[in-house]
Amino acid sequence: MAREVGRGRHEVVEPRPLGAARVGPGRAAADPGRPVVVAGPRIAIVSDIHGNLAALDAVVADLQRWAPDLVVQGGDLVIGGPRPAECVDRVRELGWPGVIGNIDTVVRDGLPPGIEPGLAARLDGHVAWNADRLGEERVAWLQTAPTEWRDGDRVAVVHAVPGNLWQVVLPDAGDADLQSTFGPLGARVAVFCHIHVPFVRHVGSLTVANSGSAGNPYDGDPRASYLLVEDGAVTVHRVEYDVDQVAADLRATGSPDPDVLAAAIRTGSPPAWSVA
Repeated sequence: MAREVGRGRHEVVEPRPLGAARVGPGRAAADPGRPVVVAGPRIAIVSDIHGNLAALDAVVADLQRWAPDLVVQGGDLVIGGPRPAECVDRVRELGWPGVIGNIDTVVRDGLPPGIEPGLAARLDGHVAWNADRLGEERVAWLQTAPTEWRDGDRVAVVHAVPGNLWQVVLPDAGDADLQSTFGPLGARVAVFCHIHVPFVRHVGSLTVANSGSAGNPYDGDPRASYLLVEDGAVTVHRVEYDVDQVAADLRATGSPDPDVLAAAIRTGSPPAWSVA
């Protein structure tokens, strides 16, 4: 079975049955006379769900094929889709650890200064609509996530960059910039989210990867995106789901700007008012 490694490139990898162990290089699992050396954990990173429950459910179903040992959510659970409360509840039920995103803070603290007044007025409507549906308890829960998650020195996850939930790092950033930004995390694999454009870059011994977005990718591919990290190798996975269902749900739930949001989700592009 092939899984996508960036767009247009595929690596053949067999799914692992649920509960199946992996063994380290040179070890055979069927050798009863020798100890089994278990490889590092298989970790999935799912981020930027943005209230899109249909996309989240599709990713959860796809994850069953790969049986990760752990799923980490990379922030921005809300704003942009029709089901913010349901997405928060689903992630909580699944027990995924994770990090806080910039948009998760907005539903409590409001928009940061410096946004153009006309755009801010439009965005305020989205913030209010989401906060109303989430309720105080869910909004408070969103704020409890840390700014960084890590698996020792193997994998570190942040929403945007260390110490800043809003800063943008683009896929074509220079190697020196990637190293100076993510190297201080001290992990062999540094994963960030926020920009909705998945990629994997290798800078010396450091791998920097972006998870893309489950709820609204910005790379022209509307399929939900997530990452798998296993033994230092990072792969991008894409999952199809019914985007027309989401478009109808945006209208049915009374979401602000339903046509703008539906167009963005259908085309895999930013909505006109996006602040990522």
